[in-house]
Amino acid sequence: MRQFEYFVWTTPVILVLESIGCCIACGRAEYRIGDECCPMCLKGYRVHSHCTKSKHTPSCVACIDSTFLDEPSGKTTCNNCTTCDPGLGLMVKQSCRPSSDTVCGTLEGFYCLDPTKDGCRAAQRHSSCKPGQYISHTGTTSTDSVCADCPGKTYSDGSLTSCQPHTECEFLEIEPGTPWSDSECGEASLPTGFIAGVLICFFLIGTIAGVCLFRMRKRGMVRREIVRNIKTLGSQIPTQASLDQEIPMLSGGTGNGKAHLQGFQNIRTIV
Repeated sequence: MRQFEYFVWTTPVILVLESIGCCIACGRAEYRIGDECCPMCLKGYRVHSHCTKSKHTPSCVACIDSTFLDEPSGKTTCNNCTTCDPGLGLMVKQSCRPSSDTVCGTLEGFYCLDPTKDGCRAAQRHSSCKPGQYISHTGTTSTDSVCADCPGKTYSDGSLTSCQPHTECEFLEIEPGTPWSDSECGEASLPTGFIAGVLICFFLIGTIAGVCLFRMRKRGMVRREIVRNIKTLGSQIPTQASLDQEIPMLSGGTGNGKAHLQGFQNIRTIV
């Protein structure tokens, strides 16, 4: 009976002592394996074989093949490096190394939705402004773009950082400006028939003017020829000849000098 009581009392004590021994913490740079506290492998290395009672240090090997361990540990496998997915708006900011994971950054035109200590886990494209709006605040790697409507008499196609004033047409405004487009200036197009009619009129006027000029020049030439002939005749006729005096013919033959003189006077009168 006494032995039974002794067993009953000693068994819990043994269990408690064993549990206390099992729960004794290893040092900060150690890890527990069974009853042993083994030194941790440095970051960038994993445990190849644990320490034993006869071998107090584990065997450590470097992480390879896109794996890493960024802190000392007693792990036997390394962690897989993070992949920066362009479909999530990410790019590699810092490549993976045995002692550190990949650091992802945002692609151009994206901003981070899920930031980490040094990078980003997911990103989204900056918002696009609509025609009639301008970009009041340009998006960054951490913030989205902010759009605002264009005020009166200004416009933007949605890609501008400020609205532009409508063009003031000097002569004719074909299309008025809108919040998303500029004014269209120019001259109103004339009908094709009207243009053809104007060209024909100019052609006829030019033709008539040419004919008139030709006739005027021809008439002037005839008049100059008559004057030249008169001067020639005048040099051959005596200046003091009387009407009763007989004047010889210029080109031969006989005739009445009075008649020739009278004809000469008549021609001078006409000219």
